[in-house]
Amino acid sequence: MSEPVPTTTDVLLRLAAVIESRKGGDQDKSYVARLFHKGTDAILKKVGEEATETVMAAKDAAFHPSPEHSKALVGEFADLWFHTMVAMAHFELSPADVVAELARREGLSGLEEFALRKAPTRQATEGDNM
Repeated sequence: MSEPVPTTTDVLLRLAAVIESRKGGDQDKSYVARLFHKGTDAILKKVGEEATETVMAAKDAAFHPSPEHSKALVGEFADLWFHTMVAMAHFELSPADVVAELARREGLSGLEEFALRKAPTRQATEGDNM
């Protein structure tokens, strides 16, 4: 009998718990503990690096479609998600926070959601000009 396939939520919650457990951990034994120790700039730099590598892998996959390029792209997305989760933990956020925001946006068109985000900024700016 095969083992049940874990859900996306299960995997993300387990990973978030592991990342959280690495805060204050031994830097010689944990890459994540080392990132936390280095601080905000190092963590955000890794997110940026992984985002760039993801874009480059996506371009490769677009111009040279193949199973190998697709696999490489999935690996880069995994690296980006992982490092984004480290950044989220650094800022005391969780996957549940992001899922709640996505749920809030569900059913809105991208243009509607963008307009809603810009409205408070526009109101604040207009209030300053009065």
